[in-house]
Amino acid sequence: MEKSWKESIYLQREELAKRLHEPMACLVELCLPVWGNRERLNEVMQSEYLKIPHCDFLYCIDQSGRQISDNVGQGGYDLTHFGRDRSQRPYMKENMPPWGFLLSDAYISLRDRRPSLTALQVVRREGETIGYLGADFDLRNLPVTSGLYDEPGYWRQLKGDQAIRNTVFLQSRVESVMDRNIDLTLPILEELLTERGVFQCMLHFSSSRVTIWTVDDPYRYRLLEQEALSDPDICLVFPSCPYPSNAEIPRDEIQRILTTMKSLRMSDPTFYLRTASINIFNGTVSLTFSCDGSHYMPYVEFLMKGNSFWFGS
Repeated sequence: MEKSWKESIYLQREELAKRLHEPMACLVELCLPVWGNRERLNEVMQSEYLKIPHCDFLYCIDQSGRQISDNVGQGGYDLTHFGRDRSQRPYMKENMPPWGFLLSDAYISLRDRRPSLTALQVVRREGETIGYLGADFDLRNLPVTSGLYDEPGYWRQLKGDQAIRNTVFLQSRVESVMDRNIDLTLPILEELLTERGVFQCMLHFSSSRVTIWTVDDPYRYRLLEQEALSDPDICLVFPSCPYPSNAEIPRDEIQRILTTMKSLRMSDPTFYLRTASINIFNGTVSLTFSCDGSHYMPYVEFLMKGNSFWFGS
């Protein structure tokens, strides 16, 4: 089952909370007898520091958010934070769960300007909250416990630059070099996508260029300008490569997708396709029109829509 980035974050945070809750609750029990004593709190946290996995700093704060200990870390004590008012930090503004443990949302730290998060464990005496044990974490030091999220396969529409949208009726498509050579360019792109290992291409119709990525060298893009896109010999530069068996877009649909993109580019002088992309593994196409509106959609839905859907009858 595909996971969204939000679902992946939830699973990651859930696993981290499981690892942190128990050791922090145990540390609170050790801090409680010396609560309010700066030196003793420092000593207790220093002795238990390594039991809080992946932690950068430990500290204690009272119920108002004022720090009543120093920052305790692997390198010892940082004395500059004693008395600090943390009440306005993001983690202090979140609602504490009834069970008394909070793993905050990520935020940008004041110290190093890096993505961080904080765990807070409530300190109670005779049922009354008297403060919190805090633990700060740098996201770089936290283990990734969930898999990389999958890009969703549903249709998404995104609005672009409002300035372009406001002036769309004042503009008209100007024929580009790619437009004039489109019937030569598209068969070359089809060859690259189906026979030469290209798995993603971004077509920039107005500037007459295409950016491509290949399965043999996926970390680098290659930019093909119109001279290359008008010369079938360019295909000889890319080794022959079987069409990937795990591609979401069937090989036989590549030509239909490119032909449909051509139609969206040429059909209307005001609303026309500016850029488009194909990713055969995602199974999606992206479209950005002259109004700067963008669409990311499964190739099947894209092929089902006629020009009347985009431009009206």
